[in-house]
Amino acid sequence: MAGMSASPAGTPPTPDTTTTATTTTLPAALHGLLQAQAYPGGAVQPPVRLVETHISWVLLAGQHAYKIKKPVKLPFLDFSTLALRKRYCEDELRLNRRFAPDIYLGVVAIRDVPSHGLRVGGPNADDAGAAGAAGPVVEYAVQMLRFDEADGLDRVAARGALTAAHMSELAETVDAFHRQAAVDDAGRFGSPAQVLAPALDNFHDLSALMPPAADTRRRLDALRTWTQQQHQALAALMQARQQAGQVRECHGDLHLANMVLIDGRVRMFDCLEFNEELRWIDVANEIAFTYVDLLDHGQGGLANWFVDELLSRSGDYAAARLLPFYAVYRALVRAKVAAIRARQQREQQAPGHGDDAASFDEALVYVTQAEQLVAPRTPRLIITHGLAGCGKTFASNRLLQSDDAAHARTLRLRSDVERRRLFGLQRNQRSGAGVNAGIYDASAHQRTYAHLQDTARLLLHAGWSVIVDAAFLRRSERDDFRALADACGAGFAILAPQADTDELRRRITARQAGGQDASEATLEVLDKQLQWIEPLGDDERACVLA
Repeated sequence: MAGMSASPAGTPPTPDTTTTATTTTLPAALHGLLQAQAYPGGAVQPPVRLVETHISWVLLAGQHAYKIKKPVKLPFLDFSTLALRKRYCEDELRLNRRFAPDIYLGVVAIRDVPSHGLRVGGPNADDAGAAGAAGPVVEYAVQMLRFDEADGLDRVAARGALTAAHMSELAETVDAFHRQAAVDDAGRFGSPAQVLAPALDNFHDLSALMPPAADTRRRLDALRTWTQQQHQALAALMQARQQAGQVRECHGDLHLANMVLIDGRVRMFDCLEFNEELRWIDVANEIAFTYVDLLDHGQGGLANWFVDELLSRSGDYAAARLLPFYAVYRALVRAKVAAIRARQQREQQAPGHGDDAASFDEALVYVTQAEQLVAPRTPRLIITHGLAGCGKTFASNRLLQSDDAAHARTLRLRSDVERRRLFGLQRNQRSGAGVNAGIYDASAHQRTYAHLQDTARLLLHAGWSVIVDAAFLRRSERDDFRALADACGAGFAILAPQADTDELRRRITARQAGGQDASEATLEVLDKQLQWIEPLGDDERACVLA
C-alpha cells in the first residue's frame, strides 16, 4: 500500500491538520528513525517519510506506519512522560482494534542500541528487535499497516467520488460498532451539565480569539442564546438517553479523514484515545460529527443519506432531536480550532504584514455553518403513493439526496423497514406472511401507519423534513398525513411515480429473485393492490411533485 493517512485529533474533537515534515521537525534524538535500517525485517526501502501533527509524528516506512506521540502536555491531554506515552499507545491499540484489528498491529519499543543507533522492535516488543542487542527504550510507537492516502474518504469526497453506497456501508459499520461499544453504566459521562460545559466553552474561547468586531460578537451572542435555549429544551432527553445506555465509548473523532476504503470497503481508524470525556459521548453526538463533516465537504445530500441510513438501522429516531444541537457544537469547535490557528499565524507574522481580520476567514466560515444549521426553515412532509414496483423507493432515494444545501435536513421512513421493527424482525428479514396475514393483516397495517405517523411527528417537530415511503393506497391514510403536516406547520407533497402493469410485474419478479430488498411484495400482492387502490383526487394531484 502506498501511504497512510495520519490525522489524529489535535484540538478535539475536530480533525487535526497534518503536514509533511522535514528532518528539522524531528528532535535530534529521533533523527535516526529517518533511516531505513532503523526498521525490522530489512525490507524497508528509503526514503522513510515523516508526517507531523501537533501531537504526533508518523513515520511511513515500507508496508508500515509508526505513530509516535509527542512529549507534550495540553489542557486536553498529557503525553509528557515516556510512561504516559506508552500507556496511550496501548490505549490507542486497544481502542482501534475494536473496528480495525488488521490495521493496528501492535505497540513497539524504540531503542537506542549501542553501535547501531535507533532501532524499532516488532509488535509488542520490549527487546531489541532487529538490532539483536539490548539498548535503552527512548520511545514507543503504534505500529500500523499502511494504506493508500488517496483512499481516505476526505480525498474520495474531494475528487467527487464519494457515493451513497459508501455512506450506506459507513452507516452499517457505525451502527454495528455503536451496538457493541461499551456502555457508561456508571453514569460518569454525558449528563446535561457535562454536555453544556464544552458548548459554552466554545463561545468563551471564540470571543477571546476573534478580532473584536461588533458583527462577530452579535453573531456569537445569537448562537450562544440558541445553544442555551436548545440545551434547556433537550436536557430531559439527554438525561433519559444517558440512563438508557446511549452514552457509549465511541470513536470520538469520526470525520472523513479518519475513514478509508480498503479493498473497496469503508473502514474507520484513528479514534480519540487520550481523553475519556471526548470519547464517552451520546451516539447522537458522534453521528453529528460525521454529518457536519459531510456538510463541510459540500455533500449535503450524502449527509442526509448517512444519517437516514444509520437511524433506519438503529431505530434511534430520538437522536434526530439532538443532532442540530450537536451539529452546531461541532461546527463551532471547528471555528475555534481555525481561530487558534489564525491567531498563531498572526503572532508569527512580522508587524505590519497582512490584515488581522482576514486571517480569521476560515473561523467565520464555520460560524456561518452554525448559523445555517440554526436558521428557521419550514419542514416538508412528503408521502409516496403507488402500487408495488412503481418506483417509490427509487424516487424517494433521489429526493433524499437532492436536499444538498449547507443545512440539509431530510430523513425518510420506509414502511417496509418500520413494519419489521415493530414486529421484532431484522431490517431485511423475511416474515413469511401471506397477503393480508401476519405482519400484513389489517391490525398490523393500522399499527404500522400509526407508528409512521408518530415518528414523522417527532421528526417534524425537531425541524427535519420527512419522506414517508409507503403505498398510501387509501385516501383516508393520505388525509391523515396531510392533517399531520398542517398540525406541525409543515408543507405537504406527494411523490407518485408511475409504471404500467407489465413493468410492475417485471420489477417485482426481479426484486424477488434478488432477495435483497426490504419489500416482500409479490405478484399476488400487486393483484390485491390493483383492487384496493384509491386514485388521487384533484386536490391531491395539485400536491404531486413533478
